[in-house]
Amino acid sequence: MGHILSTYLFPHPPMIIPEIGRGEEVQAKDTIEGVKALSQDIKEQSPDTIIVITPHGPVFSDAIAVSIEESLQGDFGDFGFVNISLEFENNLDLVNEIVKRANKQGIIMAEIDESFAEDYNISKRIDHGVLVPLYFVDELYKDYKLIHITYGGLTPIELYKFGKIIQETIEDFNDDAVIIASGDLSHKLKEDGPYPYSPYGKKFDEKIVNILKEGNMEEIITFDLNLSQKAGECGLRSLMIMAGTLDSLKFDSDLLSYEGPYGVGYATARFEITGEDGENNLIGKINEINQDNLDNIRKEEDEYVSLARKSLEYYVKYGEYLSLPDDISEELLGEKKAVFVTLNKDGNLRGCIGTTEPVEENIAMEIIRNAVSAGTEDFRFSRVEEDELEKIIYSVDILSESEPISSIDELDIDKYGLIVKKDFRKGLLLPNIEGIDTVEEQVSIALNKAKIGENEDYSMERFKVISHR
Repeated sequence: MGHILSTYLFPHPPMIIPEIGRGEEVQAKDTIEGVKALSQDIKEQSPDTIIVITPHGPVFSDAIAVSIEESLQGDFGDFGFVNISLEFENNLDLVNEIVKRANKQGIIMAEIDESFAEDYNISKRIDHGVLVPLYFVDELYKDYKLIHITYGGLTPIELYKFGKIIQETIEDFNDDAVIIASGDLSHKLKEDGPYPYSPYGKKFDEKIVNILKEGNMEEIITFDLNLSQKAGECGLRSLMIMAGTLDSLKFDSDLLSYEGPYGVGYATARFEITGEDGENNLIGKINEINQDNLDNIRKEEDEYVSLARKSLEYYVKYGEYLSLPDDISEELLGEKKAVFVTLNKDGNLRGCIGTTEPVEENIAMEIIRNAVSAGTEDFRFSRVEEDELEKIIYSVDILSESEPISSIDELDIDKYGLIVKKDFRKGLLLPNIEGIDTVEEQVSIALNKAKIGENEDYSMERFKVISHR
């Protein structure tokens, strides 16, 4: 019978490797000391297998990726140091069993080998999310096989269940293993960081650091995904899978370090297994918490959001548009406005449709029509099914009349949405979209949506939004 010996959170900035940092690594002194302490702990544990969960391999929206080639290789060529390379033997027996059990439980696995990589135009090589932690481990300990896993855009519960599958599979094998959750915290801690500064970065890091100190895995799975997106992090989903590997186990948590050099938050932490309790039903607790959160959201709905929800629910159940409710306010009946309706489910986008100019006789009818369209006509997603309705969270954005602008200097990604036009082509972006950090990105994405070339003679308009959530 195999065991999970310990699990760890490792950050992965290549800068902390001396050959790459070339003296700059001293800014992350606490992180380096933490990483070295974790590596020493792994040496003392002497696992047969190290499983690394990374954000920087091939990421799929609906699947978890795992490398299935016998030899796993990678280098720091993307950072100008191709001579720094590592190679490992894959634990294919354990990998194959994890894949089989995951598929049986409805978790899709992308099995990465040379053929798969060519078909999807992705790399099969080990990414720096694996290479940085193992660079330090390999200085002290080499007698192990590697499993290389990249998380996907699955729900927190699915990621947690996958971690539980890893745990159960290890227990049915003879190998002892340790789990490394590779990930950095917020990338938006400073103005001169890799992304524009956001006050949400510090808030995210403070919450995660407190969770790591307390070892409260329940709070990892129920973490506010909206906050994590605004913070620009990459480690939360690695921690969600790691949390699943700790299910029903007793463990001691130890936060070794936290700091934010280079505008990015780095934490090192260890979770040492001390026994089993057998009574932990964390998935049940998480489902209760999620339901309570959803119930509270429903209670706080204003009439804009409530109308959007009722409209889609009625259409999915009866195949007809909802008639205007008798108690609808004059606020929704007295004006014509362009409206966007957005659907989210389990923290992920589930549909978004809107109008750049009003097409219905009032805001209420605009909401009713666009809510149905968001759930049934967004080409990026399948139609919303009835069993999904209770999990969907709605938001409604009311657009002001647009005004022409002559320069991107008149844009503000937080304040203004953007419309670009050229002949019959038109592209629109709402303001304050996660992942868009500059007005240049805003314009580029809007042009791409409209299939307008950046060198074409296009016009721009800006608009404000009143959001209802």
